[in-house]
Amino acid sequence: MATDIIKPQDSDFRDIPEKILIDSRYMSHFKDCLGAIDGTYIPVSISPEDQIPYIGRKGIPTQNVMAACDFKMQFIFAVAGWEGSAHDSRIFQKTIWDPALNFPKPPKEKYYLVDAGYPQMSG
Repeated sequence: MATDIIKPQDSDFRDIPEKILIDSRYMSHFKDCLGAIDGTYIPVSISPEDQIPYIGRKGIPTQNVMAACDFKMQFIFAVAGWEGSAHDSRIFQKTIWDPALNFPKPPKEKYYLVDAGYPQMSG
């Protein structure tokens, strides 16, 4: 699915998003930004003997899903199935190094917006 449906429209990341291009307030700050990455917790039903790793900060069994969206609010990447106790930075690190997941890695001069749960690193 990641290679056919959930993927960037501009796979070379050469185009500046129109919302950034037409607004001078944002152009100097976000011209090299591809979008945003974050995680979210999805409640899951798991047998009691398997629940422990899925119980995270919400106190209930969840999966941590990491997703990336572009400036059109379209998903360009998603990875699901991680235990709710898995930290965003762990999911991110494993995802970018696993070629089977097809994470859309940015060129050196481009970046994604992330929160403090993710490492600061270049493309």
